[in-house]
Amino acid sequence: MGVRTRAGHCVVVVVYDGVRLLDVTGPLEVFTVANEHGATYRLRTASPGGRDIRTSGGVRLGADLALEDLGGESPDVLLVPGSPDVAATEGDPVLLDQIRRLSERAGCTASVCAGAFVLAAAGILDGRRAATHWDLADRLALSYPRVTVDPDAIFVRDGRVITSAGVTSGIDLALGLVEEDYGPGLARTVAKHMVVFMQRPGGQSQFSVRLRSGGTGGGTLRQVLDAVTVDPAADHGLTAMAARAGLSVRQLTRLFKGETGMTPARYVELVRVETARGLLEAGNDPLDVVARHAGFGTPETMRRAFVREIGVPPAAYRSRFRTTGA
Repeated sequence: MGVRTRAGHCVVVVVYDGVRLLDVTGPLEVFTVANEHGATYRLRTASPGGRDIRTSGGVRLGADLALEDLGGESPDVLLVPGSPDVAATEGDPVLLDQIRRLSERAGCTASVCAGAFVLAAAGILDGRRAATHWDLADRLALSYPRVTVDPDAIFVRDGRVITSAGVTSGIDLALGLVEEDYGPGLARTVAKHMVVFMQRPGGQSQFSVRLRSGGTGGGTLRQVLDAVTVDPAADHGLTAMAARAGLSVRQLTRLFKGETGMTPARYVELVRVETARGLLEAGNDPLDVVARHAGFGTPETMRRAFVREIGVPPAAYRSRFRTTGA
């Protein structure tokens, strides 16, 4: 996309009771720092009725104007932050109608974290790809089947709609808009000033708990799943797992896909990645020891699995997420 040169980009951030504070202030700080380095963003907050609101943490925020008073204005960016209380925001018909009307006139409509639920409830995400917090991705996909949810993306642009992942990813989204509006030079300057990545390495998978099989299946399959979890370093090849379950390889594969949505090999890899993540976060064992305990055998096999599943190699993962006392 080419760099836009028109002056005075108008950014309207919707605020409402229960909104998450960083969803609001993170993107606003990006635009503010951009203005300090030559950009011309006009930043305004708008709330229902123009009322002061309280964030999810209890902080009071004032609004510059009422959503209703925006009338026929066409903001360049309409930004909808999220709230921990998803049900309350997606179930507010007045708020949804106001956002829907504004979105029709906005050059770009964007959301941060659970703000994607507001856009989805307003019908703005119908037929589009979208991102949200990794812990809410399944819920968004189930609640709004017309939305194609990308659970790993930091932010997704689909036409004139941009959705971002959890909390701090609103900063990534805003940096992306600065780059579109003023070019990569200014975006890089802002990122350096804020001490953040201009382009975050890896996706959401490095932050998420990917494996959620606790409520899956029962009987035969449950025993197989538990065996992998209890001892990920054991032999969990297809033949060994099928013999353990008393099934043929074909039967086991069909059962796995039906109950978990993945192949046995993928499940084993995810368990081993989760095991290795815990060892990397909490200890100082060399990578070859971690690989052996997690069932990978070699550091290279573990590295390939990490890159495939979470987008970063084990050494980089450890440097980001190890405990402060390790």
